[in-house]
Amino acid sequence: MVEELVADVVVVGFGAAGACAAIEAARGGASVVVLDRFSGGGATALSGGVVYAGGGTSVQRAAGVSDTPEDMYRYLREEVGDGVREETLRRFCEGSVEMIDWLASLGVPFRPDLCPYKTSYPSDRHFLYYSGSEAAGGFRDVATPAPRGHRAVGRGISGAALFGALAGAARRAGAQVLTSTKVVALEVESGPHTRSGAGPRAIADGPAPNGVCEPEGEVAGESGTRERVAGVTAVRVTGWAGCVHRVVSRFAAKPGLYYPPLRRVLHAGAEWVERRYGRPVRVLARRGVVLSSGGFIANRELVREHAPAHRGGLALGTPGDDGTGLRLGQSVGGATAELGSISVWRFITPPSAFLGAVLVDAAGRRVCDESRYGAALGHALVTEHGGRGWLVVDAALVREARRQLGEQTVWFQRLQAEYLLRSRASSGATLAEAAAAAGVDPEGVSATVKAHNEAAGAGQPDPAGKPAEFVHPLVEPPFALLDISIAPSAFYPCPMMTLGGLVVDEETGAVLSEGGPIPGLYAAGRTAVGICTRSYVSGLSLADCVFSGRRAGRAALSLDTNENVF
Repeated sequence: MVEELVADVVVVGFGAAGACAAIEAARGGASVVVLDRFSGGGATALSGGVVYAGGGTSVQRAAGVSDTPEDMYRYLREEVGDGVREETLRRFCEGSVEMIDWLASLGVPFRPDLCPYKTSYPSDRHFLYYSGSEAAGGFRDVATPAPRGHRAVGRGISGAALFGALAGAARRAGAQVLTSTKVVALEVESGPHTRSGAGPRAIADGPAPNGVCEPEGEVAGESGTRERVAGVTAVRVTGWAGCVHRVVSRFAAKPGLYYPPLRRVLHAGAEWVERRYGRPVRVLARRGVVLSSGGFIANRELVREHAPAHRGGLALGTPGDDGTGLRLGQSVGGATAELGSISVWRFITPPSAFLGAVLVDAAGRRVCDESRYGAALGHALVTEHGGRGWLVVDAALVREARRQLGEQTVWFQRLQAEYLLRSRASSGATLAEAAAAAGVDPEGVSATVKAHNEAAGAGQPDPAGKPAEFVHPLVEPPFALLDISIAPSAFYPCPMMTLGGLVVDEETGAVLSEGGPIPGLYAAGRTAVGICTRSYVSGLSLADCVFSGRRAGRAALSLDTNENVF
C-alpha cells in the first residue's frame, strides 16, 4: 500500500534554502509539503550561521557601519566573477537590506556587536565582522570595504539558531514537514496534447553506480511534447523506527562531521533502517517541486570525478549531501555546471596575529596575500601549490598569537591554534634551520622573507599585496614554520564543500535543460548554480540559500510556465 499526499508545492530538503522556499510558497497561499531524509537542518544547522549581507542593513547601521549596495556589488563582482549574470548579482545586493529584515522578522537573532579584529569566525561577543576579503590587498581599490558577515546570535557555532528560526517560521506558515523521508524519484505527467498517458509516472528509480543518473534528455511524451514534474516518490520511516533513524542520523551529522569513521558507521545504520522499515510514499505537486537537498561533497566518487585534486579535506555537510538533487534533476534532463568548483577552507585566523605571517610553499615561494579569506588561501594551495603550505612566524608573532587565544577564539579555534603551534611547528634559530626542519627549501624561504622584510622596512607595498596594517617584519628568533598543508587531520581539518549544481533560470530558479526550463521543477541552495559558485566567502552560501530559496518558492506558486507548455 503506497501512501499518497497531494500539495501545491513539494520541497525536497529542509535546510535554509528549503525552509525559505517553503515559507514563501506557504505565505503565498500554497499548501506545502517538505521532505527531509533526516531531521532537517542539513549543512545549515552545522554551519556558523553567518549570512553575508550589506548595503546598509539595520544591523550595520546600528553598529555605525556605512555601506552601500554599489560597494557590495563591486566587491562581489570582483570576488565571485561571472558565476551569475550582472543583473542577478545586482538584484542580490540591492535586496540584501530587505533580506536581513525578513530574516529578523522570522525570529533569526542578529546583533550589531562589531568585531574589532579580522578573523575567520568571531567569538561569542561579536556578531558582525569582515567575513570575506573586503579589506585585503587589491579589493580596497575596487570598493570601500565594510563588514558584512551577519552571524546569528548563538553560543559557539550558531547555525542551529539560524535554522531553528527558519524551521519554526516554515511550520507556522503552514508547511507540513516529513522527516526520515528519502526521495528516490521525480514523477512527471503529460500535458493534454501528448499521448503518453494520463497521470504521473516515476523517473529515476535509483542512482546509477556513480550516484548520479545520466540525463535522459527532455521530459517528453510520445508526441515529443515536454512533460511537467508533478511530484516525487519517496521512502518514509515512521514510528519507533523513525525515532531511531532520526537519532542515529543526528549523531552521524554531528559529532560524526568531525570523525568520518564514526559518521560512516552511523550512516550505514540509518541506511539499514531505511531499507528495513521504509515504506513507499508518493507526494504529488499541483504547482511545482523545489530541489534543495544540498551539494555532493559526501559523494566521494563524484568529487573524485569532477575535482580529483580536492582530497584530504573534511566533507562539510551531512551524509545527505550526496548529490541527490543532481541525480533527480538530471533524471529529467536538467543541465549541470561548475561541478568541479569546490571551496577549500584553510583558515589561519584567529588569532589575528597570524595575518602577519608569511605563507610559503615547499619551494619557499610566497603563496598569496595572507589577509585573504581562508577559501582563497585554500584554493591557491590546492590549485597552484600541490596542497602544501607553511606559515613562517617569528618569536614576537608567536607571543602575540598566544596572548590573543583567550579573547579571540571559540573553543574549537583555540584547540586548532594550540595544535598548530605545538604539533605542526618546525623551529630553528635561523630561518634556514626552521625551513630545513620543516622540509622546505631554506634558500627559497630566506629569499621570500628577506623581500617581505625589506619592503616593510622601506615602507614599500608588500610583495604579495598585503595591506600595511597586517604586515609584520619577521626578525626575532627563534623562527618557526607552521604546517597548514591540506592533509587529513582530526585536529586540524580542512573543510570542503561543493559549489556547482543544476543550472537554473536566474529569474525564477527553474531547472534548465537544453530545451529551456523544465516545467514544474526548481532548484535552490547548493543543489543549484548560484551566487557563490565561482568563489566563496563566509556567509555567502547561506545568503544565497535564502535568496534562491525565496525565489524558487515564489516562482513555484505560478502555473504560467506549465500553462505555456501545455
